[in-house]
Amino acid sequence: MPLILGLAALLGGAGAVAFAWYYFSPEYTDVGYQPVQPVPYSHRLHAGDLKLDCRYCHVAVERSAVASVPPTNVCMNCHRLVGQDKATLEPVRQSAATGEPIRWVRIHDLPDYAYFDHSAHLAAGVGCSTCHGDVASMDVVRQVKPLSMGWCLKCHRDPAPYLRPYDQITNTEWVPPPDQRAIGERFMAERGVHTSEDCTTCHR
Repeated sequence: MPLILGLAALLGGAGAVAFAWYYFSPEYTDVGYQPVQPVPYSHRLHAGDLKLDCRYCHVAVERSAVASVPPTNVCMNCHRLVGQDKATLEPVRQSAATGEPIRWVRIHDLPDYAYFDHSAHLAAGVGCSTCHGDVASMDVVRQVKPLSMGWCLKCHRDPAPYLRPYDQITNTEWVPPPDQRAIGERFMAERGVHTSEDCTTCHR
């Protein structure tokens, strides 16, 4: 009987650790996060069907740590003429009229203790879809990667598989070619990519 109880306790403890390891990890808690936004903006329509470049709305992504959310006047560049009667665009029109920004809900929200620089990653050749997935196919954007420390370190330890040509940075359908390893290593040399695993790289 003591042996059975001991084994049960051991297996129960291992099961509890495994349960917490997965169900309390970003892979489970964060992947799939898809909040309701104040305006039903479709990336499938804008980035997919209309082929708007990511940088048209996220203008700071190449020169700033943050990608930036577009101000209402960027939306109104088109919607002064397009969709003027659509009820779903009323918050956009109200924002333009009052100057009150639209309260978009952040989806890819790293903890405050983690530092991430969009411009450095784009300069290295990491594409948008590497972290954000194929947003051009999403009507409602959701988080598709865990963005956990282990997930980031996997790339920092071996970035070659994730680097792409600069003209493919915003192509969310880009697929690595069969010789991606050689191409990625060449990009690392040409672009001076030296990734770091030092704690202070991300925790400043």
